[in-house]
Amino acid sequence: MNKRQIQIFDTTLRDGEQVPGSKLNSEQKVKIALQLEALGVDIIEAGFPISSPGDFSSVQAVCKEVRNATICALSRAVEKDIEVAAEALKYAKKPRIHTGIGTSESHIKHKLKSTQSEILLRAGQAVAYAKKFVEDVEFYAEDAGRTENEYLARVCEEAIKNGATVLNIPDTTGYCLPEEYGAKIKYLYENVRGIEKAVLSTHCHNDLGLATANTIAGAQNGASQIECTLNGIGERAGNTSLEEVVMIMKQHPYLNLDTNINTKKIFETSRMVSELMFMPIQPNKAIVGANAFAHSSGIHQDGVIKNRATYEIIDPEEVGVDKSSIILTARSGRAALAFRLSEVGYNLTREGLNTAYKNFLKYADTKKEVQDEDLHKIVEECNLVEA
Repeated sequence: MNKRQIQIFDTTLRDGEQVPGSKLNSEQKVKIALQLEALGVDIIEAGFPISSPGDFSSVQAVCKEVRNATICALSRAVEKDIEVAAEALKYAKKPRIHTGIGTSESHIKHKLKSTQSEILLRAGQAVAYAKKFVEDVEFYAEDAGRTENEYLARVCEEAIKNGATVLNIPDTTGYCLPEEYGAKIKYLYENVRGIEKAVLSTHCHNDLGLATANTIAGAQNGASQIECTLNGIGERAGNTSLEEVVMIMKQHPYLNLDTNINTKKIFETSRMVSELMFMPIQPNKAIVGANAFAHSSGIHQDGVIKNRATYEIIDPEEVGVDKSSIILTARSGRAALAFRLSEVGYNLTREGLNTAYKNFLKYADTKKEVQDEDLHKIVEECNLVEA
């Protein structure tokens, strides 16, 4: 069966940059954008041009350098926003304006102080106005996750009628459960008139830790574009993590979903984003964390040494990591010690290994990790001869 292609829309430079302390200058944005293009990202959301002169300039700079990926600029459903976004995109080879408005009862009543009828009108007008500047217009229904499905479908129909090419269905507050979000995408796919003219897109936040699960549920139910960020950075608890959704699709062939991402560039891209945005990656972060392919439990270490697949479902090389790490701690066994000793040049007899292991435990009980330099001392102190 042919796999369905999923477009990867990366918003690291827009939603990701909204994290406090993560401001990028134009040169840094261009550097990351070019790396995202090399990674295989289909659409790069370069910024929110109306927000500041600096962001406007950065979007323009990205447009001048990127050759293959679509460059997207965010706007509100406001004519001036759309005009500025269009101007910022004028050098893009493949420009897209991303405009939209809140659609949930909470947003309509409290934030916009409007009505459903008025929001329908404004949604259509915004798309129609953006369409005057670019052919590719994406419409976002902010807080779609908490929007009643029937009304959301009406908004989507209005956007399509006015020329929207992509419909973004954000779970803005990270509120949905996977089955709820998947059912929402399925409902729209089956009930929105003219849906064949547009791409359904997911944009999930991680407030309850469900962004990745919700995104996959959306893709399984008809979405053909995924909006995400490197390392899952973004507002509050962050966005859907690019590396997680891409590797889920790769590791589960039965999903019949595929992307253009060169997964071997994931790790280097992750590190670049982390360094330039001053956003450390927690060690236990899936796929790209320092501990993602590290093993310290003796039982796990023994299994991985015998066969990597016993405790690793991903070959580290698939995401650009050289190899798994065997971390020596007080929980490590003889197999792990022998393995690490061999890596630094010692192939001990069974008797020698038993002697070294006793000395190793003394080191391990006083240190968090036993390093290579410690291994040399352990062998020397035991007067062991290399076999």
